[in-house]
Amino acid sequence: MNQSIEKPKSSKESLILLIAIIAAIVLGFILGGFFPSVGIKLEIFGDIFLNVLMLLVVPIVVLSMIVGVSRITNLHQLGALGSKTLVFYMLTTAVAATIGIILVNIIQPGLNQDLVISQLPNQSNLSNMDISTALKELLVGNPEKEQQGLVGYNLFLAMEKMDILPLILFSIFFGAALSSLGKKARKSIEILSVMNDAILKLVHWVMYLAPLGILGLVAARIAHSGGFKAFIPELMSLGLYALTVLLGLALHGFLFLSLLLRIFGKRRIRSYLKGMGTALLNAFSTASSTATLPLTLQGVHEENKVSEEVSNFVLPLGATINMDGTALYEAVAAIFIAQLYGIDLNWVQQVIVILTATLAAIGAAGIPEAGLVTMVIVLRAVNLPIEGIGLLLSVDWLLDRFRTSINVWGDSVGASVVERWNRPKIPKS
Repeated sequence: MNQSIEKPKSSKESLILLIAIIAAIVLGFILGGFFPSVGIKLEIFGDIFLNVLMLLVVPIVVLSMIVGVSRITNLHQLGALGSKTLVFYMLTTAVAATIGIILVNIIQPGLNQDLVISQLPNQSNLSNMDISTALKELLVGNPEKEQQGLVGYNLFLAMEKMDILPLILFSIFFGAALSSLGKKARKSIEILSVMNDAILKLVHWVMYLAPLGILGLVAARIAHSGGFKAFIPELMSLGLYALTVLLGLALHGFLFLSLLLRIFGKRRIRSYLKGMGTALLNAFSTASSTATLPLTLQGVHEENKVSEEVSNFVLPLGATINMDGTALYEAVAAIFIAQLYGIDLNWVQQVIVILTATLAAIGAAGIPEAGLVTMVIVLRAVNLPIEGIGLLLSVDWLLDRFRTSINVWGDSVGASVVERWNRPKIPKS
């Protein structure tokens, strides 16, 4: 009886929050665009909101994955869940890069352009990047940066540096170990489960700050770009390139991923999208799939009723390695740069771009504009000038928000599809 009363209330609160966040984004664009000085002053609210979200990421990743894995009594089932998740993520990321390649070849935004190369960010960090270096960093990290890879060596340093991959690997094995202990570990699992519920309750409370925080993030970012007076001319000069990226993201997100959700996940697209609304808007505002993870978990499990066992495993992994939007963006950017410099890439080189964009996207961190760094891998793979990245900086911050939203949407669709794939088959009578 109580559940039937609380459910509409919860739904009404979610709708009000969604409307407030949309209003905050629109107001942020207006204030940051027309009144940059006001937008910069609002930055503190965005910083506070983003810091609180990032504060919750590590406990959510560790607790949710340990609890999710520990509840899988059959370790063979864990292997099946992991393999299906990886296959889904790899395939969708490769499809995203392929969509980008097809569109950029049809539209050809880099032809007949006269653009001035701007300064490259962090050139010292980019100069030695290649596919072997990236794979090595993905597996064992970079000791010079005190950055750990998938196989880490210091759990607490990984928490401090927000290196999510080693935390995920540790959590999977720790949860599997608890599961293998049987009744002996039951109380420990219950305690961890309660702690996980408490963290999710904190996420609920943080969401009351979301409209104000998102207002500060959007207004400050546009203000720092110089407001509309400075940004609009830059956007116009790269308009066809930006349009190609946005069209690709729309086709991948609203057509391909949505069809997967409907056909393989057996979900209604509109209702599922509504449940993910807050997380997607937060992804757009923060440009970070990692910072959005608490809200992604909430939207998938609580709003869309995907099982905790699957969502707690699939989503933290997806926030780290599933970057559909980033792969598409890097593929488009690579061919765009080739077109600008008059370099004709044959079909073999373009296949290499798809493969390297897929791998580079997997290695990209779930932080703002991480795709700029990993794009060097793609450019080097087909001998394109790295200096071309400098042409993209003026609009990258905006495109980054759209591709992050697609990354989060891909994670959430993956959770639903993998849950469906992972259901035990009922034998025919």
